[in-house]
Amino acid sequence: MRRFKKHGHKTASAQKGITLVEMLVVIFIIGLVSAIALQNLLPERDRSIQRKAQADIAIIESALEQYNLNMLEYPSTQQGLAALQNVPNDALRKDQYREGGYLRRLPEDPWGRPYQYRFPGENSVFDVFTLGADGEVGGSGSKADIGNWTIR
Repeated sequence: MRRFKKHGHKTASAQKGITLVEMLVVIFIIGLVSAIALQNLLPERDRSIQRKAQADIAIIESALEQYNLNMLEYPSTQQGLAALQNVPNDALRKDQYREGGYLRRLPEDPWGRPYQYRFPGENSVFDVFTLGADGEVGGSGSKADIGNWTIR
């Protein structure tokens, strides 16, 4: 026989609560949905990182071409990409350097490292590239090198 308080309310001992099994089922379902979502989102994240690197490299390439049009040469490997922001001290045609430079800022690759530059290039007239997620030459997937010769 159940006891009731005045005004028709049940006592605390007679109220139902959530059982441990119900709680575990809910946690399992949340974990399952999270795993499925992550499995679908992680490859897209890698692709977006690669697309960002490709877009940065294309912008740097364009700036190098503009530099070449004005200066009649590409920056040397020693001058590097910094030549796109400030006229190099050893530039032959300093008077032809565009006021304000060719890039406001040099982007970093998606992994926070500076883009690499080489002139003359091994794969093209000049090489602009990133070493990928691992920061080492070669690799595949997210660890693959991305360069101006790979995005054509």
